[in-house]
Amino acid sequence: MKLDGVELLRVRMPLVAPFRTSFGTQDVRELLLVRVVTPTGEGWGECGAMAGPVYSSEYVDGAEHVLRNFLVPALLAADDITAHKVAPLLARYKGHRMAKAALEMAVLDAELRAHGQSFAAALGSTRDTVPCGVSVGIMDSVPQLLDVVGGYLDEGYVRIKLKIEPGWDVEPVRAVRERFGDDVLLQVDANTAYTLADAPVLARLDAFGLLLIEQPLDEEDILGHAELARRVRTPICLDESIVSARSAADAITLGACAIVNIKPGRVGGYLEARRVHDVCAAHGIPVWCGGMIETGLGRAANVALASLPGFTLPGDTSASDRFYRTDITEPFVLKDGHLPVPTGPGLGVAPVPDLLAAVTTAKVWLGS
Repeated sequence: MKLDGVELLRVRMPLVAPFRTSFGTQDVRELLLVRVVTPTGEGWGECGAMAGPVYSSEYVDGAEHVLRNFLVPALLAADDITAHKVAPLLARYKGHRMAKAALEMAVLDAELRAHGQSFAAALGSTRDTVPCGVSVGIMDSVPQLLDVVGGYLDEGYVRIKLKIEPGWDVEPVRAVRERFGDDVLLQVDANTAYTLADAPVLARLDAFGLLLIEQPLDEEDILGHAELARRVRTPICLDESIVSARSAADAITLGACAIVNIKPGRVGGYLEARRVHDVCAAHGIPVWCGGMIETGLGRAANVALASLPGFTLPGDTSASDRFYRTDITEPFVLKDGHLPVPTGPGLGVAPVPDLLAAVTTAKVWLGS
């Protein structure tokens, strides 16, 4: 497959409500989309990088720069492209996994569309639907949190994830447990907000029967996570620390995690995400699919990934209306706490032209 060209599109999508985590508050999502064009059709990718380098070192302006100046030219110069060749062709450029993932995703979408195969089938799906959890941001008050959690439970979400930070941890979790009971699947996510010195506070969460504590310490502090795992009973889950199948294997070997959150952009793409899944499955480590406030494009691919057999915990694959009043694809709608796995060729979804045009702020064509 030879690429005719690549289009980079910047989109700006307002959120239905501000989303606050330990690293900041978002009320709008700025995203970078990638469209590859081949002699037989096109494919779409989505870059998960945020506006600023707060979740990881990548950010959307930087992703666009490296795509325009290095990654896309490398693929345009290649005579024959398949999704499996993208990573080797881009290996000389260090890091920038989210940018690489977006480009690989677009190539994989185009390739699978040409062959009439879905993302789910290509990755190794074993399910028609996936159970969905929802991520709840840090609130201004506990009563507000309880109202929001109650609303999501009424909508049918089968798992609740609470964002936490120092000063907003034990009491919010206690309140949710007291209001909604022990049967609710509940977990917390710190986004690296704590240090090992906070182990006594984190150990107080053991009383609430949580599924896991996600990424409590700095992303590079693997040994610290291993030590923390010895001090708390609640399973430790790693997110930001897992950037490849190799890093997952290392963390598991060191005892730094009992569960892994797989985000395809963070590990460099859906093909590497499947390798992370396979490594974890070989070690008996459960995985689940995290989210980066994706549009319907990224959501479709994530739902396909989450239908692999090792994804035994509900992921952050929420319905479209969790974050957006209007998505750029046909919306994903929750039914009985689940989303359907797309079965059409490639992603199984595509942007609706008018909806995409309404949120596109800039675009550039690279190619002939």
